[in-house]
Amino acid sequence: MSLEPATSVVRRVSDLLAAFGPGDTYLGVNELTRRTGLPKATVSRLVKEMADAGLLERYKAKVGLGLRLFELGERVSRRRSVRTVALPYLADLQEATRQTVHLAVLDGTEVVYLEILPGPGAPWLPSEVGRRLPAHATGVGKALLAASEPAVIDALITSGLPRVGPRTITLPGPLVRQLRRIASSGIAYEHEESAPGVACVAAVIRAGDGPPVAAVSASGWIGKVDIRRVGPAVRTTALRISRGLPTR
Repeated sequence: MSLEPATSVVRRVSDLLAAFGPGDTYLGVNELTRRTGLPKATVSRLVKEMADAGLLERYKAKVGLGLRLFELGERVSRRRSVRTVALPYLADLQEATRQTVHLAVLDGTEVVYLEILPGPGAPWLPSEVGRRLPAHATGVGKALLAASEPAVIDALITSGLPRVGPRTITLPGPLVRQLRRIASSGIAYEHEESAPGVACVAAVIRAGDGPPVAAVSASGWIGKVDIRRVGPAVRTTALRISRGLPTR
């Protein structure tokens, strides 16, 4: 009997973990099999091993993400250092603007949200802590893309620009022109690109002269928030967080 290649096992474990969506608490083996496309016998075996290792936890006939994942996630250096430094500044920004404040990082062609401080009466937003969204459809994503190397933008365009909100930019030309303006001004704006009725302004966070490490944004209802006036506060917050980050 041949053994599975290590890379294959890692990929399958990753697929199983990624099968849990933002609203999923527990899933059964049949549903995990359907979502991953893996053989049911493989899913059953990996679920048992992952539960034994604490990566999954059992609840009756189903499993959910385990506490061990949370423990490991808290050790991710970039997430821990950026979030720890940023939190008091994010709270100040939320109090000053009364808008929903986000902290996010770029991972490939997507943004991952590290922290969200909801504003009073905030609109529905597709963002959740730990959730991914296409970078080109969010304020934080465009801020990070504008500060990234050209190869990052090329990879994004090659992968496609799916529509997320009513006014998502789906053509390479307009997106590249907007990213150039963002790189020049240091502030990214979003108008209903991630969700209906949402306006957002974002700015990038750096550690010293290095590449962007995260971005901060403030989001609210179009017509109720003047993001042009909020923009300087967001950029100032990003600069304050940047100064607090350790440089390497």
